Amino acid sequence: MDASHIATPHATSPCNIAATLPRLARERPDQVAMRCPGRGGKYDIALTYAQLDARSDAIAAGLAKRGIGRGTRTVVMVRPTPEFFLLMFALFKAGAVPVLVDPGIDKRALRQCLDEAQPEAFIGIPLAQLARVLLRWARSARVRVTTGRKAILADVTLAEIERAGAQAGPQLADTAPDDIAGILFTSGSTGVPKGVVYRHRHFVAQIELLGRAFGIAPGGVNLPTFPPFALFDPALGTTSIIPDMDPTRPAQADPRKLHAAIARFGVDQLFGSPALMRVLADHGQPLTGVKTVMSAGAPVPAEVVKKIRALLPHDADFYTPYGATECLPVAIIEGRELLTLRHHVEQGAGTCVGRPVPPNEVRIIAITDAAIADWADTVPMKTGAVGEITVAGPTATDQYFNRDAQTRLAKIRERLADGSERIVHRMGDLGYFDADGRLWFCGRKSQRVETAEGLLCTEQVEPIFDAHPEVRRTALVGLGDRGRQRPVLCVELQDPDTADWTRIEQELLHIAEGHVHTGRIHTFVRYPKPFPVDIRHNAKIGREKLAEWAAQHQSLSGKTWK
Repeated sequence: MDASHIATPHATSPCNIAATLPRLARERPDQVAMRCPGRGGKYDIALTYAQLDARSDAIAAGLAKRGIGRGTRTVVMVRPTPEFFLLMFALFKAGAVPVLVDPGIDKRALRQCLDEAQPEAFIGIPLAQLARVLLRWARSARVRVTTGRKAILADVTLAEIERAGAQAGPQLADTAPDDIAGILFTSGSTGVPKGVVYRHRHFVAQIELLGRAFGIAPGGVNLPTFPPFALFDPALGTTSIIPDMDPTRPAQADPRKLHAAIARFGVDQLFGSPALMRVLADHGQPLTGVKTVMSAGAPVPAEVVKKIRALLPHDADFYTPYGATECLPVAIIEGRELLTLRHHVEQGAGTCVGRPVPPNEVRIIAITDAAIADWADTVPMKTGAVGEITVAGPTATDQYFNRDAQTRLAKIRERLADGSERIVHRMGDLGYFDADGRLWFCGRKSQRVETAEGLLCTEQVEPIFDAHPEVRRTALVGLGDRGRQRPVLCVELQDPDTADWTRIEQELLHIAEGHVHTGRIHTFVRYPKPFPVDIRHNAKIGREKLAEWAAQHQSLSGKTWK
């Protein structure tokens, strides 16, 4: 049997992430599914499982009356409020296809995403409806729903939709495993965001793998600081406490508000980006009662792991899952093991992301920027050799929406021994397996630096220099044509006002000479402000922007860098 179908609940029941909701509503009707801060940060808004189930039924029925049903691509631009949860589960129940785009991305990129998705419906807050009209977003949408009190710039309000379907009873479309369940646009940290096509089996498999990998059981209380991740909570039977913060700026979250929510509601699970983990680590207050912490989006610095582990109860776990929008989770590692490998990280081994989550099959192949149509055309890499990370498994998506060229570059067809076929996803990352079967992440393939002397990977270079006490972080970029690139290390200092850059530069040069691969780096450039980072997690460094800056800096300074 193809592993991609392992998570289908039963052959006779719909394959749908919302299928568990009626059962949970029966088993624990009064358990709060989510709490959300209202005006003034007071947590006076809540939905029980019974309410989430009944009200999402009503909305699904009301949407159907407006022509939003099976297969209808529907843009959802709603803040992480009860409306977001109600809408998403209503759309799943209706068999519609929610389209999610990060609202924090560049407005031109956002318009391109919406144009590519060709949505037939648009559901959003009043501000999103205004932007839709003024910026000509989603012109293909024939049905427009607002969460506002009045149907201004829209056809109908969400409240009217819910009232129209109030007496309809239970709703659940007979969706099949391969039916499209949603289109989720990537963060676009290394280019224009792409719409990842999720099928119902992908969502169902994610729930199964996340629950099993992290020991998530019904009844838990989660603080998900990344809203889309909160969607998994109702399907897992846990309570979501939506944090009082701007989800697009986790690095600016107020740790006092997070701690207040943890204490008040007995939070025992926490999900956040490395940037948010740094906020909590620097705050230094014990995370009392928290049993499981998950951080994803970018590698978590060792000093942050160490600080967070010290703030957690002794028996708590701190996981750093590895994955991407296209495939999640791929591999996991717990903080204790990660810290035992810190020396290797600081010596240029890369970042260990642990072991693959069963039944994922992770393999390393030779690096190429060309499309690979068939798995038979790949070149496998030996243990310890850096190559491109690929994964096959139940959550590996198989295409980008309306992006045929990108789909060909990212997906490989593989014929199995039983004659069936599956899609292998190319992660776009470089890495290797060590002798103990652990997967090491070495950096993005697109951000590799290829000098005349060989390959340099960001995660095998930067941690060496990040260990300098006056350095906050570094970023490796390459100038010139690949194969003859000049490696340049951009440096962000702990203290931006530090005057003695010449001394620090000489110390970094000395560090570089201590390792064979970094000995090729002779150019260190002080970046005058915080590094550009992605808008979703505030953790992925915008090395493409830094490369442009470094090239311009060289030109303006008139230097001939060695």
